[in-house]
Formats: sequence, structure tokens, C-alpha cells
Amino acid sequence: MPRRASKTEAGMPKTRYLIIGNSAGGIGAAEAIRQLDSEGSLTIISDEPYLTYSRPLISEYLAGECSLDSMLYRRPDFYARNRIQTILGRKAIGIDFAGKLVELDDGGRIAWQKLLLATGGTPIAPPVKGVDKGGVFTFTTIDDAERIRKAISPASTAVVIGGGLIGMSVTRPLVKCGVTVIMVELLDRVLSTMLDAQGSRLAEAELQRNGVTLITGQTISEIVGRPEDEGQVGGVILDDGRRLPCDLVVFAIGVRPRLELVAGSAVATNRGIIVDRRMATSVRDVYACGDVAEAFDFVHKGNRVIPVWPNAYLGGRIAGQNMAGLASKHTGGTAMNSLNCFGLSIVSAGMMDPPDDPTYEVLSTGPSAASYRKIVLKNNRVVGMIFIGEIERSGVVFGLMKDGINVGSFKESLLARDFGLSYFPDHLRRERLGAPPPAATLVAAAAAGAEETVMAE
Repeated sequence: MPRRASKTEAGMPKTRYLIIGNSAGGIGAAEAIRQLDSEGSLTIISDEPYLTYSRPLISEYLAGECSLDSMLYRRPDFYARNRIQTILGRKAIGIDFAGKLVELDDGGRIAWQKLLLATGGTPIAPPVKGVDKGGVFTFTTIDDAERIRKAISPASTAVVIGGGLIGMSVTRPLVKCGVTVIMVELLDRVLSTMLDAQGSRLAEAELQRNGVTLITGQTISEIVGRPEDEGQVGGVILDDGRRLPCDLVVFAIGVRPRLELVAGSAVATNRGIIVDRRMATSVRDVYACGDVAEAFDFVHKGNRVIPVWPNAYLGGRIAGQNMAGLASKHTGGTAMNSLNCFGLSIVSAGMMDPPDDPTYEVLSTGPSAASYRKIVLKNNRVVGMIFIGEIERSGVVFGLMKDGINVGSFKESLLARDFGLSYFPDHLRRERLGAPPPAATLVAAAAAGAEETVMAE
């Protein structure tokens, strides 16, 4: 089992490296630190009581397709092997940045020399009337999935608020469990930040084929109770006045960066905590990564919040390297998402709909009933892509996008079903064959759960 933080003679735990957050970013940082410093004390704090697990798998957990043990992001002995002290099930409630102290919800305090904020995001739940009733849920953690699982039956009806990635992720397991699902999306189409209009139509058709009722251009104005129990969800009222009977409501609108620990401090924020290319904040010895941070986006050429699992892991590694004394610069991430919508595979990254500008070019095929591929170029460099149905070549295209390769001489081949190295110019093919795996490949492997050997067994 993970070890608890030890106390100093003065009674206050002290650590060289303190990480608040036990998900992808925190683990990436811990691994990077241990590759460079095998002795410096390292502590991870998490308000969840679990060993690190893969959050993208909570959909499968709700569907009964995997257990908690199979969701673990690293083996149970990961912390002990890497000499990581853990404080699980405890929440950091305050930080004294000048004194380098973190206060916990049990009254304890921890002193640190280097701090990483990998606190993630908070689910967005609008303050509509009735939001405090029993049967209202969010969907970002194992505990969320467990609470929903206990609340549903094959006779249940659920209203899912939000047609984005989280909404899709909770809808599939609900349907598998026999729940009738009504999806309510404020915008005029689903997955609007992940797909263009054509891609959204394919996803919507797949939802409807699987029995999901889709209502767009609406949100809820009130959650109402049951006639026999006003404190329990009995239905929702839409903006247009329609009343939808239901047994549970799931808010799947998205997440916002958790900024409460830096509120009123010298740590600069915008939508998230602003970091430089070293993942360092405006306060010395304090770093941030993952959903809480605004990091460099190589497509948009500026800092943005990019709440994507692989980006969190890579940002954590860069932060960890710099915390341990190795000057390391983040090359940047971008919004890359993958989704299985009732068997329809979807991958997208970067810019979906380019501006009306002659420096941009759009290549596309379809869409057909189950296949669509689109690539956005700017000055012959890939800046966006959508692959639906046939996604096998999406990784190769993303590699070209990440590395800023000029594809002008072979752009007509980018949408070929068998696109690969054989289509590259000779010099580029030799370069790619001789190069180590791109960072995107390594991060994807890590995000899928392939553990790195950080320390000798």
C-alpha cells in the first residue's frame, strides 16, 4: 500500500517535491522527477482515496465493462517502488506560497520546496432551481460513476445535460444499462468543440440509432421533484417550457479549472493558471499542469486551457523535469480527443473550421453514413483533423501536425485509406525512420496505461 507522509522532529511533514493531484499530470511529474532524482522526498496529495486510475475508463466502469483494479493507471506498487509518500483522501484547502506550506482539510500542514498544482477541473453545474435534489449527478470520477450506478435501473429515464465529450461518455453506458436517455444540448449540434457540422451529424445519427432522444438549442431552467417526494428528481423544465419526466439528471457540460487554491495569491491566472513553456507559474518554485493550467497550444500559438489526458501527462513530465533541475521546454499541446460513440470511432485534433483566409485549405472525403475524414492545412502544414469511422491513419497525420511538417508535396495523399510512410518524400521517410518515436506516440502509450520503468526493480 502507498506510504503515508512521515513527520519531522518538529511534527510537520516536509518534502522536497509536493504534487497536489494524483491523475495523469501528477503521475507524469512524479515519474520525471524520479528519473532525475531518486532520493529527494516526494509526496502526492489527492482528495480521492484511490490509487491513480485512468479517468477515461469511468464510462466502461459505469457500464460494468471493467473493474477498479483494471482501471489503475499504474501498478499498485508504483508508489512504494518510486519512494513516493501519499496522502490520499485528504484535500488541500490552502497554500502559503511565501512560507511554502500547504494546509489540509484535517488541520495538517506540509512544508515543500517545489510545488506542482495538478488539481484538474471542477464539473460545471449551473445554479438552476432544484439542483440540490437527490438524483442530480456529474460524471468525472469513479465516485460519480458509482453513485449513478446505484441510482439507475432498466426502468430509469435520465436527462443528460450537455452533448460534448462528457455527455457522450456517460450516455453510452447508461443506454447499455437499459436506461432511457434524453440528451439536452444548448447549442445546435453535439460535439461542437470536437467536430465540424458534418461530423456532428454523423454522431447525432448514431445516438438516435441507439435510442437516444436528442434536444438541441435548449437547456434546463428548473429541476422539479416527484409528487411523492419533492426532494428527489422527478423531471426537468426546459427553457421553452417543456417538461420532461425523468429519474435522474447528469450535468455533463464540462469542467472549469480548479483555481480556489490560488485565489487571491500572486499566482497569475486567466481561465486557468498561466504557465510558461517550463510549466512554471508566476511564483518561483510553483508549477502547474493538466486541466488547471493554461499551457502553450502549438496550433493557436498561445496559451489555452487544454483539458485532455495526454496533454496533462506530457505537461506533468515537463514540470517534473524542471522541478528536478533539468531545463526542459514544452513544445506545446493541442485539443486532441478520441471517442467511441456506440461503435463509431471518432478522433479529432486542432482546428475544425478554419477562417475564411486563403492561407488555409480543407481536404475532405465523404461524409458517408459511417466514414468521414477531414484535414485542415495552413500554408501546407496540418493544423486540424477529423477522422470518423476509419481512424487508423489519424496518428500518422497527428504526428505531421505536431512536428509542423510541410506536406505540400504529398498533401493529396493525406486522406488515402492506406496513408503512411510510403507516401512520404524520400528525405522525410528516411528522417522519420531514423528518428525516435514522436512525443505524441509516447504520451498516447502512457495515457493508455503502459507504465514506464522509472526505477530499477
